[in-house]
Amino acid sequence: MQNILNNIVFHKPQSDIIMQIKFRLVRRIILSCIILLLGIQHSFSQNNKPASSDYFIVENYYKVKWGYEDEFIDLWKKNHYPLLKKAMEKGDIIKVTAEKPKLHSGEDTRWDFRVTIVFRNSEMAFSPDLTRPYRKQLYPDLDKLEKDEHHRFELLLSHWDVMTYEIPLD
Repeated sequence: MQNILNNIVFHKPQSDIIMQIKFRLVRRIILSCIILLLGIQHSFSQNNKPASSDYFIVENYYKVKWGYEDEFIDLWKKNHYPLLKKAMEKGDIIKVTAEKPKLHSGEDTRWDFRVTIVFRNSEMAFSPDLTRPYRKQLYPDLDKLEKDEHHRFELLLSHWDVMTYEIPLD
């Protein structure tokens, strides 16, 4: 405001004063738009992210023929995990963890490999198209993939899935 008054007092041409006012006005409008867009983007990203109460958790248990656990896990990591990682990149899967027991239990309760998948929601957990779009992209030779997956399932004695949910402790 002081600059504008100085310009008027020292008789600067009217067009220079108007240009300065327009420039400042445009600059304020642009800054306001940037701040508004950043606020909208932050709000959208917060609202677009599902609450953890919407997550759907599935534990996959695999019981493998004795002596073939490492081969089964290697095939799983080679052929199935990359598909799950693509679904994570898209946001349909939140997290994937895999575990092996340190000690074996009795044969009737034994499992050799457990994969826990946290899905964005139950719809994603049961979607037949969750990983299908990525198969050709990741595995140009689909016949080899099918052969490897068939062999992986030949190594299984049994497989079961357990759907779980967290229980608040406090």
